[in-house]
Amino acid sequence: MRIAPLTGAALEDALEDVARLRIEVFRSYPYLYDGDVGYETRYLQSYRDNPGAILVGAWDGGRLVGASTGTPLEEHADDFAAAFDDVDIALTDIFYCAESVLLPQYRGRGIGHAFFDQREAHARALGRSHSVFCGVVRAPGHPLRPEGYQPLDGFWRKRGYAPLEGAIAQFSWKDIDQPTESDHPLQFWMRALS
Repeated sequence: MRIAPLTGAALEDALEDVARLRIEVFRSYPYLYDGDVGYETRYLQSYRDNPGAILVGAWDGGRLVGASTGTPLEEHADDFAAAFDDVDIALTDIFYCAESVLLPQYRGRGIGHAFFDQREAHARALGRSHSVFCGVVRAPGHPLRPEGYQPLDGFWRKRGYAPLEGAIAQFSWKDIDQPTESDHPLQFWMRALS
């Protein structure tokens, strides 16, 4: 396995692979995202064009099997600023660990920790004091919840993250079992980087 940040030409060359990977992984519960490569590729270009952003890839030989993104939180202020209205930390002190996707057969090998390690190191290098991410909130009885599903809460807590009271954003996408887009609640989790 090789895990490394993608920058410059390597990032440009990997955008479509990362987009396809995101669609494949986020199609599963709990996201149930019915995405398309065009939208995903355009979204990922913001990481290519932003010097404060990071995109980390994981490869098995030449095959991309995982990817993780992060950016200064103020880059997502239009989407998420309202969720931080009651937080006593400036948005410019917070790094947003945006998404991590990893094919199921590669989970449990420490790659998720490596993704967080690289993004948190990048955040510290930018002078950020806190790191956040958000996860979709689904009802416990959701009809597409697989039997035996285990949320990642334990993994996140081991990393030092905790849910940020009242910090919930809304984001819209089309679920795989729905005809149109709908809003989804996203709970923010935070940790200090000191």
